[in-house]
Amino acid sequence: MPGKGVNMQKVLDICQRQADAMGYELCDAAMEKEPTGRYLRIYIDVEGGVTLDDCEKYHRAVQPKLEDVDYDFLEVCSPGIDRPLKTERDIAKNLGNQVEARLYKPVDGQKAWQGALLRMDKETVELQIGEETKAFPRSAVSQVRLCPDLSELDEEEN
Repeated sequence: MPGKGVNMQKVLDICQRQADAMGYELCDAAMEKEPTGRYLRIYIDVEGGVTLDDCEKYHRAVQPKLEDVDYDFLEVCSPGIDRPLKTERDIAKNLGNQVEARLYKPVDGQKAWQGALLRMDKETVELQIGEETKAFPRSAVSQVRLCPDLSELDEEEN
């Protein structure tokens, strides 16, 4: 939800330039209104995952460039391992990975479908679900999120 008078495209451009300069991937930026104020949240990533130090460095570098933007709090965060896929870059690097597609209305009695991502473009989201390929119109899909394989974490603990 963009803030009053906030040009989010300008914010995204500033954030993208800073991410590129520092070797980070800009995953998203959003203005979100909460009871405590307006939060400008910027989500960055890097191969191997973002650390708190990465978030702090990026925050310090981008904050002065966003002085003209009206927000109460600036947060720089990791998008998380189960993040929504939004950018072309995210989609391309996650082809073949397990995702969950959430639909606005049920198809065959389900609103959430899990499978390997085969394609995601402006028209279609296509998943490999077992032996079946299922395609959904992009306009029917509210969100596509990564489904991380947490079994690797379980194996590390044992």
